[in-house]
Amino acid sequence: MIKFTLLAALLGAAGCASFPQDSTQEVGASNAANGVVTAPKKRSSVSSVAGQTTADDQGDQLLDTHLHADLWGRVRAGYAMPVLDSPLVARQEKWFVNNPEYLDSMVGRAKLYLYYIVEEVEKRGMPMEIALLPAIESGYKPQAYSRARAAGLWQFIPSTGRIYGLEMNWWYDGRNDVMASTGAALDYLEKLHTQFNDWQLALAAYNCGERKIERLIQENQRKGLPTDYSSLKKLPKETKNYVPKLMAMANIIADPAKYGLQIAAIPNTEYFARVVTDGQIDLGVVAKLTDMPVNELFMINPGYQRWITDPKGPHALLVPADKKDALIEGLANLADEERVQWARHQVRRGDTISRVAGHYNVTVESIRTANSMDSNHLTTGQNLLIPVSANKLNALPPATIVKAANANVRHENNDGERVKILHRVRSGESLWSIARKYKVYVHQLREWNLLEEDDSLRLGQRLFIWTTHGSGTSASNSFRNPG
Repeated sequence: MIKFTLLAALLGAAGCASFPQDSTQEVGASNAANGVVTAPKKRSSVSSVAGQTTADDQGDQLLDTHLHADLWGRVRAGYAMPVLDSPLVARQEKWFVNNPEYLDSMVGRAKLYLYYIVEEVEKRGMPMEIALLPAIESGYKPQAYSRARAAGLWQFIPSTGRIYGLEMNWWYDGRNDVMASTGAALDYLEKLHTQFNDWQLALAAYNCGERKIERLIQENQRKGLPTDYSSLKKLPKETKNYVPKLMAMANIIADPAKYGLQIAAIPNTEYFARVVTDGQIDLGVVAKLTDMPVNELFMINPGYQRWITDPKGPHALLVPADKKDALIEGLANLADEERVQWARHQVRRGDTISRVAGHYNVTVESIRTANSMDSNHLTTGQNLLIPVSANKLNALPPATIVKAANANVRHENNDGERVKILHRVRSGESLWSIARKYKVYVHQLREWNLLEEDDSLRLGQRLFIWTTHGSGTSASNSFRNPG
């Protein structure tokens, strides 16, 4: 995860299981001698020192990509990182072997994104183990969000994301965008490899920060010690297990049968295609044009946080490759007024623009832009157009607003019914304590209540919170990053 302090979130894919943490614990018997699997011959075709192919090798490798019906075969053929001879690798392998449900879930999600990632890694001549890194970072969950505010397949924190060109605003988060975040992550990894001239050190820096790795290298140099990854004894615990975790995953993908596992095949063909939409478009509209569930469409377009594209762009969407022509034809025949699904709100006495924005979970600016307003002033009886996704409105049952004097209120709704809680802030409460009480994330509280990161809570302040009675629900994209 790209961050300088790792705070693990819940692991949705692996249930109650957790990754091994104690690096000093004795490793039990492993299916692989010495904790590694002998690399396929193709692995040596790429330099493990520089991590780059020669022109001849790269040409051979590109020709070979079409020989694999299963994408995993293409991944194995591109292995290029040196084998890591460490008992920590065997320990991570053992965890994966003991938690096959995690692997099954991960592979199910990877089929949407892995072909694109493999293509991009291959174009750059990078070791194909890099294409497996999202398995460790997010379990191939593009909406994964950690308590350290890292997001997406590659787990960028906001500051690093901006450095590498990922735009983040109310409408769109490039960290969740499959194509944008992959490009940014590979740019960052290439930069780290150039800096350290070693892929294992580059990956360690990706996890805990390049300055930390620089300091540890300098410390070893002063002591006359080696400066390779395995020789940096003061690595943070998470980082110490990070590279072994990736190598364990690579070893299992290299030879699943050796571990008594089966890895579902993924076709070596593109899953999605990019279509320029020439303007703002609602995902619900695109779903109808392509005759597909809007949830499936959102899974490959998770950067659009409002289920609608940013009015300022990017004006493009990903659709399954076999839906590309249908979308292009549908957009050509779509009237401008049909591109976005709107809600109409008639201003009532006492309404303010901020209150209306909060009701529809949109920003004041989006209402002003949609209605060509020069100020925040509203007039009773005025009609406002609110750009929202019809799918999201239909997905939420009518809100039961429960006025709560404090956080201990009990709501008497049927199990599974979504309710909108009105919480008044009490003395000593923070967003973190409120989020914990209602089993939601802090970033959700901010989003639901249009709070900026530097906003502080006021005594008596009202917060709206969506929750589900009896479900024990936390964030739907919860994921405990392996560590």
